[in-house]
Amino acid sequence: MKKIIIFALTAMIMSGCTLDRDPETALADSNFWKSETDFRGACNRLYIDLGGFSHDLRSDELVGPNQNSISSGNRNVPGTSGDWTNPYQDIYRCNKIIEKGAISPLSESARDRWIAEARFFRAYHYFDLVQKYGDVPLITKTFDNTKDPEITKGRDSRAQVIDQCYEDLDFAAAHLPDINNLKSASDWGRVSRSAALGMLVRIGLYEGTYMKYHHLDGDYKIHLQRAISAAETMMKEGRHALYPDFQKLFLWEGEGSSNKEAVFIKVYGPNGEGTITHNNSRGLENAAALTRNMLDNFLYADGLPRELSPLAVHPETNLASVLDNRDPRLKMTVYSVGEEAYKGPYEPFTNQHGYGYGIKKGFLLDEWSTTNRETLDKMIIRYAEILLSYAEAKYELDGAVSDAVLDQTVNAVRKRSGFNVKLTNDFVNQHGLNMLQEIRRERMVEFIDEGLHYNDIMRWKTAEKVLPQPILGLIYSPDDTGTAATEVQKKLTAADGTYNGTKVYDEGNIYVIEEGSSRSFDPARDYLYPIPSYEIGTSGGNIVQNPNW
Repeated sequence: MKKIIIFALTAMIMSGCTLDRDPETALADSNFWKSETDFRGACNRLYIDLGGFSHDLRSDELVGPNQNSISSGNRNVPGTSGDWTNPYQDIYRCNKIIEKGAISPLSESARDRWIAEARFFRAYHYFDLVQKYGDVPLITKTFDNTKDPEITKGRDSRAQVIDQCYEDLDFAAAHLPDINNLKSASDWGRVSRSAALGMLVRIGLYEGTYMKYHHLDGDYKIHLQRAISAAETMMKEGRHALYPDFQKLFLWEGEGSSNKEAVFIKVYGPNGEGTITHNNSRGLENAAALTRNMLDNFLYADGLPRELSPLAVHPETNLASVLDNRDPRLKMTVYSVGEEAYKGPYEPFTNQHGYGYGIKKGFLLDEWSTTNRETLDKMIIRYAEILLSYAEAKYELDGAVSDAVLDQTVNAVRKRSGFNVKLTNDFVNQHGLNMLQEIRRERMVEFIDEGLHYNDIMRWKTAEKVLPQPILGLIYSPDDTGTAATEVQKKLTAADGTYNGTKVYDEGNIYVIEEGSSRSFDPARDYLYPIPSYEIGTSGGNIVQNPNW
């Protein structure tokens, strides 16, 4: 913490009037904080630092070219970590804006608007810290000097931090502009009332279910009701709707203010005098592929899971036998053999980085060719998340969910992609399904490679079950690929699904990317990140390490 405060005291980074313009000169406080232009510029840094496109390899969802230490349970306590320091740097900037806003000469409405932006981001970053570390120091002010005792304060309870997040987001929701009033090039992408409500939904669902399944003290239902109330407000206000085409939602067609599914986005591309770019399409080729573990969550065309559906092919003989007759989102998410992909027609085991299922969701060949200069915007929260979170929160709160709510949420999301089998209470009962698992399944398949799954398995407390398992990849078939490398064939399951004498699946010729013996998860330790040793060492003993690290 001390390192963060010293950094913040020596450099408050300002920017110009667009979301991505870096400062040309350092501006003294005495000459700043006088106008809306000043506050807009100060807030702009928060957008620059906002995380955007990435391929989250921490769960069983995606696999990269190298084993991920978090997913595999093989990480150590770091000396320092941006997971801790980066949020606190932006929290300092938020606190600065809030303090200066309170004494600025702006009108009350203008003052409240820019303070609301800062309070939104303060809540956003504190929630990120709580998800990773649990209890963290809650700092809501700046420091005049490095001798302030709060610089080395200990950790506040996650309950206190989450309460502050709610307070900040309630203020933001009351004072941020309507998203429909942010359509100009200079305003699109700034946070709105919708973004604040969306974060209330996300935090309420996370904290409610985390408390419930981790048996934390307090009333988890309060948080679930927070999520439900915020979602119902969004649904009632009617500012958002599902984009009509699931596949185009992640392409150029889905970009911009005409897409009513976008709730909170990170803007890329030219903005005034600067450009923010990413490398998403290259990453789909080189950094991430879908695991078989996750692919199996996609239902068949009859609405049944693989283990129950008569449409499931056994034995599987090629990629088509895996992908055919499934929820349409599967073929919109991963490549079929011969589809135009990263370096020509898709060929399993050949023209991608590894041996998982090649992701085509969001892939743009014209962006891929720019090499780290991609400019498609990233949706951080979209309306489909609000709907599915609402269904989940209702079930978690009441132990049941009505068909009317399912039609508003799960079935609306399914219908948008052309999957017209409805999830109903009768369907669940008739087939011996579990309603909660089906709602969770919907979330898993809808948000592939959108950065939600790791935090979901943390709050569901299922990581201890899914993460220590072998990570499986493509089915191997000579008909699909010309690759017959010995190293590939050596890592395939036998016809009975065994690998090195251990049963890992119920099909043969499935590529084993990571063996189960190389993976572990300690439920007494791994649900929280280790706090960097520097933060503990410089806190005067006030910050203590998370259990068993």
